[in-house]
Amino acid sequence: MDKSKVYFTDMRCRVGDGLLKKLERLITTAGIDGIDFENKFTAIKIHFGEPGNLAFLRPNFSKVVADHIKARGGIPFLTDCNTLYVGRRNNAIVHMDAAFENGYTPLSTGVQNIIADGLKGTDDIEVPVVGGEYCKTALIGRAIMDADILISLNHFKGHEIASFGGAIKNVGMGSGSRAGKMQMHNDGKPEVDVKNCTGCRQCSKFCAQSAISYGADKKAAIDHGKCVGCGRCIGSCNYNAIFNDSDSGSVKLNCKMAEYTKAVLYGRPHFHISIINQVSPYCDCHGENDAAIIPDIGMFAGFDPVALDKACLDAANAAPVINTSILSERKRTHGDHFVDVHPTTNGLAQISHAEKIGLGSSEYECITVK
Repeated sequence: MDKSKVYFTDMRCRVGDGLLKKLERLITTAGIDGIDFENKFTAIKIHFGEPGNLAFLRPNFSKVVADHIKARGGIPFLTDCNTLYVGRRNNAIVHMDAAFENGYTPLSTGVQNIIADGLKGTDDIEVPVVGGEYCKTALIGRAIMDADILISLNHFKGHEIASFGGAIKNVGMGSGSRAGKMQMHNDGKPEVDVKNCTGCRQCSKFCAQSAISYGADKKAAIDHGKCVGCGRCIGSCNYNAIFNDSDSGSVKLNCKMAEYTKAVLYGRPHFHISIINQVSPYCDCHGENDAAIIPDIGMFAGFDPVALDKACLDAANAAPVINTSILSERKRTHGDHFVDVHPTTNGLAQISHAEKIGLGSSEYECITVK
């Protein structure tokens, strides 16, 4: 079997050139024009960024993609689904406000934003997962499934449960409705290390399920009957007091994300773009971003989301560590920068399971675009 082709361009720009021009050349060389966009509704799956976080992709990148599609007769729109956790993207009203605040407006991108699972995150459709082992069906935001074509535009970064977030996470987790996100999260439940807990109550502010309480000792306790395993409490704790008891939660989450991704992509044209810059250790869902853990690397594109994620992961792991980042404070023993930051995670699970269910191949050929 031939290796999947992944196309790459770095962040270097000569005078008179620029990253947006390079992105246009990248997606053209990678073959996006092999898709027939004429009169086709095209969902550009994006993460608008939680307000307060400044590591999310700038809207300028999405404008390049949207303009390219419009020039070929397509009808593109930017889209994401509502979040499971407490924040400013858990219903369509605040989600749109957050997108506008972060610069994602029709004036800057040239296209409309559509929150795919509706006002309250309940507008979804049950989609079969062909070959699914953990999920036989997936609950996907209706507007994403109504589209004729799916383009994913991802910010490659770390994640406290998935290990890293790339094309699979953007499409799989990001396209799940609120009920779908609960289905993906409901196996791994965090624990509290009471020795490290200071009783600051920061974690409870991010729990949408009211699953965290405090005893007479002021230590946090998590009610696993209410907890859906979204992991926001892990990322919100500054004292390493909340953790996954084993890596089974990470493995199952990653496998379910891969299956959700297959449900979204199966039977229709799709194309994927990942940008490795401002590589924060946590997801763009956080209302803040820690310092980047590695230098900016570049932009990747291709038709195979599995190959794309593997290429991005390899490039990120080959990059030097920024000595002012959280990664420089960690013991680097895993050979994987993201697992070094989040030792209980297993990011390779999403790649290996995606390959197993026929979503794509981890074998790739990387082609450089100048």
